[in-house]
Amino acid sequence: MRILPKATGRKATGGPDRPVADAVSGHWVDRHAPASWRPYLRLARIERPIGWWLLLLPCWWSASLAAIAAGRVGPDLWHLGLFLIGAVAMRGAGSTYNDIADRDLDARVERTRLRPLPSGRLRVRHALAFLVAQALIGLAVLLQFNRFAVVVGLFSLAPVAIYPFMKRVMPVPQLVLGLAFAWGALMGWAALIGRLDAPALWLYAGAIAWVIGYDTIYAVQDIEDDEIAGIKSSARFFGSQVRGAVAACFVAAVGCIAIALALAGAGLPGFLGLALFGAHLGWQVRRLDPRNGAAALRLFRSNRDAGLILFAGLALDALWQGLA
Repeated sequence: MRILPKATGRKATGGPDRPVADAVSGHWVDRHAPASWRPYLRLARIERPIGWWLLLLPCWWSASLAAIAAGRVGPDLWHLGLFLIGAVAMRGAGSTYNDIADRDLDARVERTRLRPLPSGRLRVRHALAFLVAQALIGLAVLLQFNRFAVVVGLFSLAPVAIYPFMKRVMPVPQLVLGLAFAWGALMGWAALIGRLDAPALWLYAGAIAWVIGYDTIYAVQDIEDDEIAGIKSSARFFGSQVRGAVAACFVAAVGCIAIALALAGAGLPGFLGLALFGAHLGWQVRRLDPRNGAAALRLFRSNRDAGLILFAGLALDALWQGLA
C-alpha cells in the first residue's frame, strides 16, 4: 500500500529536494536551477512541460481553423506566440492553485507527496504570491487580444476555480478539467474572428472529449491510491471498462473535430491531419494497460505529438487555401 499517513509538523524549509515521480528525468530545473527557485518552478510544473503543451494545442488548433475559415495565409503568428506564453503562465497558475487546494490530499499519495507544499518546501503564503504573479502574466497576455476574446478568456476561470474540488464529489472530475483545458479551442477563433461560431463550438466539444480521454489514461497511475484516499477519477469510475471508455472519448473527439473542420471549410491537409491524429489516438487505446502505470504515463505524454500532428495539418491547410 502506498498511501502515507497524514503529514504533521513539517517545517516550511524541510522535505526532500527531489523531483516528483512523474517529472521529466534530468530536466534543467533539477540540474541547473538555483535551489531556492526549484520549489516555485516545480509548483508551476516547469519540469513537466506536457501540461502547458496540452493547454496550448487547442489554442493553436483554433487559431488555424479560424484562419481557414477567414481565408488567411496561415494562422496568425503573433497569436500563436501569445498563446504559447499564456499557456505556460496559466498552466503554472492553475497548477499552483490546484496544489494549494490539494496540499493535504497530496501529502497522502505516493506520487504527489514530494510536491513543494506537502513536502514542506514552500509555505502557502509564498505559493499564493507566486499564483498572483503568474495570473498577472496571463492577464497581460490576454489583454493583447480583442475585447470579445478577453471576455471569453475571463470566463475560463470558472472551471479552473472549481476543478480541484470536483475530485472530492464528482465521479468523473475529468469532465470539468476538460472544460478548462479545452478552452483554447474557443480562444483562437475568438481572437481572430471576434465571435464564436459553430466550428469553434464543435472544436471545443472535441477537445473536451480528448482531454477526458487522455486524463483518464493519466489517472490509471493512481487508481489504488485514489481509492484508498477517497479521490474520485474517471479511471476509478470506469474500472475494468477503462479502455473502452478512453476509446469512446477519442472517437467522440475525432467526430466532433471532423464536424468543426467541415463547417470551417477545411480541405485535404486538414482532414489528413485529423486522420493521423485519430490513428495516434487509436494506437494509444491499443497500447493502454490499466495495470501498467509507467506505460500509461508515456501514453499520456504522447498526446503532445498527437496534438501537434493535428495542428500541422490545420496550419498547412490554412497556408494552402490562403495561397490558392
